[in-house]
Amino acid sequence: MSGKLGLDPALVARARELARRAGQPVVDLARSHTTVSVERAVLRLAGVTGADPDGIPWVNRLVDAVVADVGLGHGVAAPVFDALAREQIGDVTLLAQKAAAGSVRFTQPTGKAATAARRAARKAVAAGVRQIDRRRAERDRLVKRYGDPEQRPWIYLIVATGDIYEDIPQAQAAARAGADIIAVIRSTGQSLLDYVPEGATREGFAGTYATQENFRLMRAALDESSRELGRYVRLTNYASGLCMPEMATLAGLERLDMMLNDSMYGILFRDINPIRTFVDQRFSRQVHARAGIIINTGEDNYLTTADAVDEAHTVTVSQLLNEYFAHEAGLADWQLGLGHAFEINPDLPESFRLELAHALLARELFPDAPLKWMPPTKHMTGDVFRGNLLDGFFNLVGTMTGQGILLVGMMTEAVVTPWLSDRDIALQNVRYVLGAAGGLHEDFVPAPGGFIQQRAHRVLGEAVDLLERIGDQSLLTAIAEGTFGIMKRPADRGKGLDGVARHEADYYNPATDILEQAA
Repeated sequence: MSGKLGLDPALVARARELARRAGQPVVDLARSHTTVSVERAVLRLAGVTGADPDGIPWVNRLVDAVVADVGLGHGVAAPVFDALAREQIGDVTLLAQKAAAGSVRFTQPTGKAATAARRAARKAVAAGVRQIDRRRAERDRLVKRYGDPEQRPWIYLIVATGDIYEDIPQAQAAARAGADIIAVIRSTGQSLLDYVPEGATREGFAGTYATQENFRLMRAALDESSRELGRYVRLTNYASGLCMPEMATLAGLERLDMMLNDSMYGILFRDINPIRTFVDQRFSRQVHARAGIIINTGEDNYLTTADAVDEAHTVTVSQLLNEYFAHEAGLADWQLGLGHAFEINPDLPESFRLELAHALLARELFPDAPLKWMPPTKHMTGDVFRGNLLDGFFNLVGTMTGQGILLVGMMTEAVVTPWLSDRDIALQNVRYVLGAAGGLHEDFVPAPGGFIQQRAHRVLGEAVDLLERIGDQSLLTAIAEGTFGIMKRPADRGKGLDGVARHEADYYNPATDILEQAA
């Protein structure tokens, strides 16, 4: 037995092996398919930028033109760079513009032409990857110069006005008030757009559009805050939805530090096709690994649609799957912000002890991961006094169980978009708990054989049982049957399926080649 919970190491090892068995067929599927977003990410690395007068990115126009002429299954890199050579065009964005006008035709090159096209594509994409490498090195220098926050967990706070120019002063104010990580929530519905909007935006809905320019503006603002405060302030956005690979690429190019990147969130809660999601998430995680970005997974969302007690084991199963998928894509343990949440009904007897058991189980299963602990949302009622107390209990569990990333709970959750004053009160709550009990995890040890240990053992046992059932049928079948978050999502349905293709024999992706060689 090991740790504070006395978990059986053999059972933990069994759980990981079952997660590998369940996840391997999905990895095989991802390795043998591509998507329009993967191919657009490749071209973004190769230097395609900008959008047409209607706001449609040139990279979308270019991929659509290639697909219309030769299909998706070969990859777009070779046809694009073959056309550059044939048309004697030196700029890939100019080629996209000509393709959109219908003045360029694409073919799948063979022989010497194919060799030359692949060589040119790899050279161009490698330049983009080197830019990601430079931004990672830049982060390392800034962290060394300014330092990380002294305390753990890091304090994670959301900003989302819809207007990037309003987000910036709010984010800087939040950093001054103690936030270590600023998350810019994405505009409602952006995950269902099959393109990335261009430029700075001022008209988001319950969030701010994720664009490369918005990434750049907020990163520059938080660098100013880092200099002012003498600690490196991290920036978070979203690599999820139909443009997951592109978001990951843009995040690497603009030095974001964390990205929400769950393997199943888009499937369950946005009805995005499962195959599309798993293909996109593997590529996005390869980019995150290269960029040194910490991913945040979304298991907390399951507990907003399913019961947090009855379905606690599905969170553990998803964490184990997310860990396997992340490791396979090259991410290290320090990059795994695996998600879980404080979502048990507070009226349930012993709810706090149950929350302690679940949080400590996650901590002990993934000792080297910066777990992302999420506050109560489902059972917030609009009573701000009760809500602030619940958030205080949430913060206490976070410090008692040694969580890595603590999302600041708002007493106005699910009622209104928080005011700056709401955030200040919420941060006061966090600061008080961490200041008064920041080292409590060193002293907190559950009673041997007591309530907390028994609950953790039960959840782990149920997780192993579920993983065995998934391995016997398949993860795609389990998702189709509503195993996670009680959402049923068949593999042959969902948004974005028409943007998926199986690799042809001559499929070529220079980005994948470069990223996998470095792994």
